[in-house]
Amino acid sequence: MKRMTAQEVQEYIKNNKDVSIIDVRETEEVKAGKIPGSVNIPLGLIEFRMHDIDKSQEHIMVCRSGSRSGMATNILVNHGYNAINMDGGMIDWDGPAE
Repeated sequence: MKRMTAQEVQEYIKNNKDVSIIDVRETEEVKAGKIPGSVNIPLGLIEFRMHDIDKSQEHIMVCRSGSRSGMATNILVNHGYNAINMDGGMIDWDGPAE
């Protein structure tokens, strides 16, 4: 599985305008703060919402600690998507949040 640290994701966002970030936390968790521009698709809905995810684009998967996003990354990769897990999740994120 491809992985990036929170710091690497911050740098990646600075250098790339079209970054797809999918936050797989539950809606209530996301209300506490999310990476600007990220889309919330809770882990339990990933397989049902794959039609909403552009298969031609790279996606960075995010959760609280990196565990659920790792599961989501594996699900997407197994279905032919290009997905990267953000290790450490929002716990390690010190960039901007909305």
